[in-house]
Amino acid sequence: MKLYIVTCLLTSLFLGCNSTSDKGEIAYFGGEIINPNNNYITLYATENDRDTIYLDENNRFLHKIEGLTAGVYKFTHGGEYQTILIEPNDSILFRLNTNDFDESLVYTGEGAKKNNYIIKSFLNDEIENKKIINHHDLEPEAFEKFIEDLRQQKLEYLERFTSTQKTSKLFQKVAQSSIDYNYYAYKEMYPFGYYGSNRLIHFKDLPENFYDFRKDIDYDDVNLSGLAVYSNFIYWHFSNLALRKYYQDGSHQPFDRHSLDYNLEKLRLIDSTISNDLIKNFALTQVTKDFIFNSTNAEESEKILESFLEKNTDKQGKSYLSSIAEASINLHPGNLLPNTKIVDVNNNVLDLRSVINKPTVVYCWSSNFKAHYRNSHYMMRSLKSRYPDMEFIAININDFDLDSWKKTLSLLKFPTENEYIFKNPKEAIRLFAIARSHKVMIVDKKGYIMKANANLFSEQMTEDIESVLALNQ
Repeated sequence: MKLYIVTCLLTSLFLGCNSTSDKGEIAYFGGEIINPNNNYITLYATENDRDTIYLDENNRFLHKIEGLTAGVYKFTHGGEYQTILIEPNDSILFRLNTNDFDESLVYTGEGAKKNNYIIKSFLNDEIENKKIINHHDLEPEAFEKFIEDLRQQKLEYLERFTSTQKTSKLFQKVAQSSIDYNYYAYKEMYPFGYYGSNRLIHFKDLPENFYDFRKDIDYDDVNLSGLAVYSNFIYWHFSNLALRKYYQDGSHQPFDRHSLDYNLEKLRLIDSTISNDLIKNFALTQVTKDFIFNSTNAEESEKILESFLEKNTDKQGKSYLSSIAEASINLHPGNLLPNTKIVDVNNNVLDLRSVINKPTVVYCWSSNFKAHYRNSHYMMRSLKSRYPDMEFIAININDFDLDSWKKTLSLLKFPTENEYIFKNPKEAIRLFAIARSHKVMIVDKKGYIMKANANLFSEQMTEDIESVLALNQ
């Protein structure tokens, strides 16, 4: 049965209802998932208020949203997510294939056109972001012209869209802000790429008007809180502002983004600048998580957590970060690897430590970032050929059913030996303090952690492997 049949059904349901009920504004949200990874999706505007919606036997769903607050929402499935704008009277359906989650996503129904615009813009931004990385060596004036040209192209596309489509003020605000804050984020990131760690003190030498856009920043616009581009801008903006104190003594030391004082300054600036609790709490969480995930110093982790707890107003957020900090400290070198349950391709449930009997690189990966996990698997294969005495195991962290995970391995032609999936991904992500959907650890033959946050692609990786092998001879 094609999706248009469901669309007709949804339309008849929608037309038979008022746009408001005794529970306030309403909208409908439904869809079909090809090759689902599990039997449900989640829909939410904030982390603390999620709806779980189950698929039927045809991998479809239809959900009535009552008491709707118009705004940016996220829906997730199998560890992947996408953004959607939902307003009163919308009756939005989507169709996607998990083998190509973002690229296959198409909307139909009332409210579809604005969301097809949003997903197209998202995909274009992904391509653009890769270009930006390769242009950080441009002189400031040339870089500014380069990104301004890109911004103008987007604004022209938005103008063409709004001139032919009926759009709400909220959509126009979200679309315009997405363009602007993406542009602002590029400028905030620029000195980190242009000067690098050794010359970042010269960030003060940028043209006087380079950051003129800062006068237009709205730190408290809750309508933008669900936008990844806005959150990304906030992160880099305060990372940039904190450089002033970092270099206030004029020292030419190489920049250390994991410095405790630098990150405490970021928290202080966020707390003193942002008034909206939702936006402030998210920004505080980003900085604190990033620091804790990369720290190997328990005392420093506790200090950053203490500062976070003083400033954050969300009880659930405080509890979550406290548990993350505890888990991260438990992963410091010298501690035993957590002994959680994993599943192999033959559906055998095993203790993680039971598969470690020699020095081992443990790589946790997500299917959300295809290029990254492909490259990481290839790198592991290369390292294995160079270091046959070192074992390499890969563990998937997605909330998959086993068949979906095996299909992913098959599609990518990954060897199944030493491939596993966590039996309880949510618990494992917390236990292993996994950020950015991947993590690499090195353990000795007894399962003791030697390196909690390794980087497969750094020169340091080979040194770490050789060091662990030497200690385990």
